[in-house]
Amino acid sequence: MTTDNQTIAARLAALRDEMRREHLSAFIFPSSDPHNSEYVPPRWEGRKWISGFDGSAGTAVVTLHSAALWTDSRYFLAAEEQLAGTEFQLMRERMEGTPGIAEWIAAELSDADSTEIGVDGMCMTYADVSDLKTELKHNGGITVRTNLDILDRVWTDRPSVPLNPVRIQPLEYAGESCRDKLGRIRSSLLRRGAGGMLMTQLDDIAWTLNLRGTDVHCTPVFVAWLIVAEEVAVLYIKDEKLSPEVIDYLHTEGVAVDDYDNIIDALNSYDGYTLLIDPATTNYTLSQLRGNFNLVSAPSPVPEMKAVKNEVECNGFRKAMLRDGVAMVKFLKWLEEAVPRGGETELSVSAKLRQLRAEQPLFMDESFDTIAGYEEHGAIVHYEPSPESDVALRPEGFLLLDSGAQYLDGTTDITRTIQLGAVTDLHRRVYTLVLKGHLSLQNLCFPRGAAGTQLDAVARVAMWRDGMNFMHGTGHGVGSYLSVHEGPHQIRQEYRPAPMLEGMTVTDEPGLYLAGKFGVRIENTLLTVPYLTTEFGRFLRFEPLTLCPIDTRPIVVDMLSAEELAVLNAYHQMVYERLSPMLDAEHRAWLAAKTRNL
Repeated sequence: MTTDNQTIAARLAALRDEMRREHLSAFIFPSSDPHNSEYVPPRWEGRKWISGFDGSAGTAVVTLHSAALWTDSRYFLAAEEQLAGTEFQLMRERMEGTPGIAEWIAAELSDADSTEIGVDGMCMTYADVSDLKTELKHNGGITVRTNLDILDRVWTDRPSVPLNPVRIQPLEYAGESCRDKLGRIRSSLLRRGAGGMLMTQLDDIAWTLNLRGTDVHCTPVFVAWLIVAEEVAVLYIKDEKLSPEVIDYLHTEGVAVDDYDNIIDALNSYDGYTLLIDPATTNYTLSQLRGNFNLVSAPSPVPEMKAVKNEVECNGFRKAMLRDGVAMVKFLKWLEEAVPRGGETELSVSAKLRQLRAEQPLFMDESFDTIAGYEEHGAIVHYEPSPESDVALRPEGFLLLDSGAQYLDGTTDITRTIQLGAVTDLHRRVYTLVLKGHLSLQNLCFPRGAAGTQLDAVARVAMWRDGMNFMHGTGHGVGSYLSVHEGPHQIRQEYRPAPMLEGMTVTDEPGLYLAGKFGVRIENTLLTVPYLTTEFGRFLRFEPLTLCPIDTRPIVVDMLSAEELAVLNAYHQMVYERLSPMLDAEHRAWLAAKTRNL
């Protein structure tokens, strides 16, 4: 929901008063929290609060006389709308002519009385602050102050640290005990030359301890810190969040408990010989603390462990996708009948899909807010309908629907672009180009250990030939009842060295977006599995986990190769075989028609 422009103006005025008192010429508001989270609890939504822009990625910078916000291509259109009428100038990242944050600050402060700027060191990583300091030093000798949480002074009704209860994730869904995970982590730390580590990322902590929470919207994590030492692990968390059952469970697994606010004292008094701190994910303030330990600055071993799913987790995904597929089939059949009757909007169909998912066993929540973009709204990559933007669906054009669910045994993420009625030749051509990329990646076989960057072009070749492209990533990992976006592996144009290994989940989601017209994206979640071993090494392939028909009505069949057509038909045959036993006769007949061979 867009914040009133007068409210933003009042907040900027209060902020600048405080900046003058602190002799600061600028303040930076990232999108993160003390745990470097992608999605953050309300307490740390400072960038949203000061600017009014509610996308998941972006950085706001406020000087005494100007303001700007940087975000990526997913949010250009949404940010432009939400910032309209405010002081904030939109900075389109990675676009020619867009200055970097340090460059812009240097230009804005060229005649300022003070060359000191501020950032909350608890909400930016050590790596990001270090890079910022270097860039600002080279852009006019600007210095950075990191010990001020200025929001606490100007955000008068700021939410508190969440106190929602934590619950145990049963072993029947986790597949590996907390004690065993701690053992693997300690062994990995020793190979890195560290006797212990500070764990700050919330999904890493939840995975390690086999605990889940509700502190972050749509993501089942809880706010905490974890120190893993050679003999003991200590969870730093608000006491109110833990039931006696959870405390007993942690004790049994070898985990002690201390207060969340004691983390600084704990690091200052840590008496192990070495402690690993990941500079890419740990906030600047905690990274600067020095107890009696020797610092090992290295990547955390946990994300790569978490990314490779064990057999229980893999089977959990398969079961969750079955239930999710049933919900999607019911929804798509309903949508096909409801739109011609009239009265449906982007918000109403989003609510209907949530209702159908909530009827499925083990449903806990959505995995993110549904993106339901009709026609031109579908061209806004991460558009989310609001009461202000909601539009009626007509029996024509495309609806882009990107959605997912959190089930106790798995997380789902699926996009379908749905033909609601008559479409143009342009609709059909763009749709088919996206489908070609989607099928080509899904059908790919590749050497074990290849990076996602090496796979990315496969999904883009067809659209490149037509002079088209998309600026977001092609694929990301998916958590096991955890974050819907999980690394370290990604499939994208930018270099990401993390290797693709068997057991990793990854999405396959190419898209094309024609501003002011429509957007197309088709997404399945895949599981990386063994393919074959030859004299040239081990090769992997993808097993589609998502079970839902792909709309065949907009396809220009002549544009598909024989191989692409075979992949689509095989996928649809699998969807029908797995979902049909779970459907009544009416829905089974509908699914049979939608998965018929082309």
